[in-house]
Amino acid sequence: MQTVAVVAVPPVKAFDLAMPETVLGAAMVDGEPGYRILVCTAVPGVLPAGLGGFDVVVSRGLQAIEEADIVIVPSTGSRADADAATLTALRGAVAAGKRVTSICSGAFVLAQAGLLSGRTATTHWALAGELAANHPDVTVRSDALFIEDGPITTAAGAAAGIDLCLHLIRIDYGATVANAAARTAVVTPVRPGGQAQFVDAPLPAEHGVTLADTRAWALRRLDTPLSLDELAAHARTSVRTLTRRFHEETGLSPQKWLLHQRLQRARELLESTMLPMDQVARHSGLGSAESLRQHMVRHVGVPPSSYRASFTRAPAHPNSGGDGPQSPRTRRTATESPNPPEGSGLVRDARSRSERPIRSR
Repeated sequence: MQTVAVVAVPPVKAFDLAMPETVLGAAMVDGEPGYRILVCTAVPGVLPAGLGGFDVVVSRGLQAIEEADIVIVPSTGSRADADAATLTALRGAVAAGKRVTSICSGAFVLAQAGLLSGRTATTHWALAGELAANHPDVTVRSDALFIEDGPITTAAGAAAGIDLCLHLIRIDYGATVANAAARTAVVTPVRPGGQAQFVDAPLPAEHGVTLADTRAWALRRLDTPLSLDELAAHARTSVRTLTRRFHEETGLSPQKWLLHQRLQRARELLESTMLPMDQVARHSGLGSAESLRQHMVRHVGVPPSSYRASFTRAPAHPNSGGDGPQSPRTRRTATESPNPPEGSGLVRDARSRSERPIRSR
């Protein structure tokens, strides 16, 4: 079980403060909770809420951070004046090797603590310019749901905090547990971190047509090749219109969306079955075992055999296949890639990437 400290920095936003408990609390591993959630603050008691929200009562102090494996700082109104005790505790958490994350304006608290210096981070798109101006040593991206840079992960607006929590579950327990938690919490399954924050989706036409039916149709056929022409034919539209509407509705191109879904399917099969690698590749639509290995290494950071060794709870099968003499890596690194692909949301060396960051002038 992982222990998570949720640090309330007043004035707080009750929705964001409760989000980790709601999403992480839905993660069950072999019938047991995967996380223990501790909400804490510098001065326990009644905390004011911002923008007319209701006040909340937090009974634990910052000592809870010492017990935690993961620290989450939700949104706050203290974008320039967070208390010194909290900043010191967050610095200590990173120094102790804990994972530290933020949701929305919580990134401002991490920046005040100096934890984002020289790193790439995100926050709500409407606050990205302010974060960049106030902290010129931080490379701020407003075009990602969440960004992982070393031990620090920052997420965009409130809904992106849900994606962040599902991302943490996937890192710790795999895609199957993360998707089950998403179903329990009645939220969308894990979205790639590099997906755009603000999807410019116009109101549907009078007849209410979207591409939801075509996406559902494609999900039932992930084990078969699917071309743009076939997707367009099912949607009864042109390839150009299909591509445009896919971007409008999902923030991704059809090809990237399909690849993400195929990798999700492959990860679930690696975790929950002992199928040989060529069958995992075939059932997920990734072709051959070699193609599966290449995609897993590029987008997930480890070959299929190492991923299976980290996340499977089934006994090894003599015919399960392999990828050569790779030693299994830890769960934490199972979704890290030395050279993250475009749109992955994982940033290892911000200075080597070619995005267009927001910088202060």
